Amino acid sequence: MIPVEIKPDVYWVGAVDWDIRDFHGYSTYKGTTYNTYLILDDKITLVDTVKKEHKDQLVKNISLIIDPAKIDYLIVNHVELDHSGAMMQVVDLIRPEKIFCSPMGQKNMLAYNFPAGYPYATVKTGQSVSLGKKTVQFIETRMLHWPDSMFSYLPDDRLLISSDAFGQHWATSERFDDQVDAAELMAHAAKYYANILLLYSPLVQKLLGDVQKMGLQIDMIAPDHGLIWRTRPQAILEAYDRWSRQVTAQKAIIVYDTMWHSTEKMAVAIAEGLVQENISTKIFNLHHNHRSEVMTELLDAKAVICGSSTLNNNLLPRMADILTYMKGLKPLNRIGAAFGSYGWSGEAVGQINHYLEEMKFTIADPGIKVNYGPNADDLQACQALGQKIGRMIQEQVK
Repeated sequence: MIPVEIKPDVYWVGAVDWDIRDFHGYSTYKGTTYNTYLILDDKITLVDTVKKEHKDQLVKNISLIIDPAKIDYLIVNHVELDHSGAMMQVVDLIRPEKIFCSPMGQKNMLAYNFPAGYPYATVKTGQSVSLGKKTVQFIETRMLHWPDSMFSYLPDDRLLISSDAFGQHWATSERFDDQVDAAELMAHAAKYYANILLLYSPLVQKLLGDVQKMGLQIDMIAPDHGLIWRTRPQAILEAYDRWSRQVTAQKAIIVYDTMWHSTEKMAVAIAEGLVQENISTKIFNLHHNHRSEVMTELLDAKAVICGSSTLNNNLLPRMADILTYMKGLKPLNRIGAAFGSYGWSGEAVGQINHYLEEMKFTIADPGIKVNYGPNADDLQACQALGQKIGRMIQEQVK
């Protein structure tokens, strides 16, 4: 991809990764981008780098605008290796006068064995650096989503370079929000939030409040992944406010794994009960659905109903996987329930309930266990469970 001017004398010079399909457990079935920004001023400045494998694309893009050796400053908003993997090679090429980062950024770079002799210049919230005509202000955003994370804000351009916040894993030839389908863009942004930032929701709420108190004028948000919000930055800010408050709808998801279709039949019957109560319902068979797709739908679901057959006195492995993944992302204020079939022991339902209790879900029912295959009475009980949960959702989500 070629460089793109996003503001006067500010360029996207990053790389598009069309091939990546997994991002530490997150399904990136449409790839991603590693966004890097070049600011032309008296002090030419590069903001972040790229994953190591894409260093040549970054250098090529910079070279189409200036000689990389003319870069004076490097700003490191985030040290994770998808942004800093190429950094040592880039530093060797450009020899920057200063490398601006948060105090935790310097600590993390040293932990990654970056040379101690680099010209580190640590900055904190409220500090700024003049590039000449432009100024860059720094805002620490600890644990969004690493301890070193920070934003870089250009007040003259009303441009927020937002590191990993407000991004999406989506490889496109387009660079801006208004160049792609708005619904698909927001779906990718929701998936990104659900799988990366959900557990940091209280910090997101605080950050949004701090940004408002600081009175930042923002008419463009440039994240480190995906499309740049030049037309509708307010839309993603409002979405982050909603997602971080964990606002839910009259919606339930049923997540299950099955051996011989018995648990599957129970899932369908529970869904029928929910639909009878006019609850939007989605069923996820873990044979065919990735954990990150499930989490995306959980983002606005009030109820999470999990089913598993019992295998060797335990959950099926895929159910253990999604529950462990879900627990780490800390969804709050949900209704939960368990169901499942078994041959001779039947521990799975109790183990699911244990996970749901650890996540502080409201347990709607002790759970339904069926020996071998469900009969008509069992399926009726499952349908009744769906209706019961549906009524609970209606009571809690007005």
